[in-house]
Amino acid sequence: MVFAGSTDRYLPDTVQQAVKILIVGAFGVGKTTLVGSVSEITPLRTEETMTRASLGVDDLAGVNTKTTTTVAMDFGRITLNPRLALYLFGTPGQRRFWDLWEGLAEGALGVLVLVDTRRLEDSFDVLEQLELRGLPFAVAVNRFPDSDVYGEGELRGALDLLDRTPLVQCDARERTSSRDALITLVQYVSSLGPGARVQENAS
Repeated sequence: MVFAGSTDRYLPDTVQQAVKILIVGAFGVGKTTLVGSVSEITPLRTEETMTRASLGVDDLAGVNTKTTTTVAMDFGRITLNPRLALYLFGTPGQRRFWDLWEGLAEGALGVLVLVDTRRLEDSFDVLEQLELRGLPFAVAVNRFPDSDVYGEGELRGALDLLDRTPLVQCDARERTSSRDALITLVQYVSSLGPGARVQENAS
């Protein structure tokens, strides 16, 4: 676990609202990278080195250079504007850690789902879990250097997304790109309104 202080660890006095956002996705899609790139404080990480015990358990197809994995959560913070701050909670991607989602999801405003087009099928179960929990979400396609490029219609069809569900492209390594994906999520959830949000969760 890594956590260090930062000169920016205190919220500005102007902040009137702080909300909780989940960053979810399949194993190796870039959740830790996104939280690290966008956080204005040194992120808390619960990464452990992958060992032989994970062989046959964690599918490394497409991410064969990955050597660490999140076992609890990532945590970061970004102040979107002088009045609004987001607390970011990145979840583990492996199915065996999904029980942790129950606690992490409590009180969350919404969810940003990261997907990797090289392993799009790995995202199906993640999206199903979100639908079961009834949380509003936006989908961000994390662009890897060797990723194939697909049109929005193809991606929506493959992921079975509703027309109203935001779908954006991002590079989790870049702060501005990651921030813009989060802004898209916040704007979407805000547009639902309290009553509409209940309806969204029930659909």
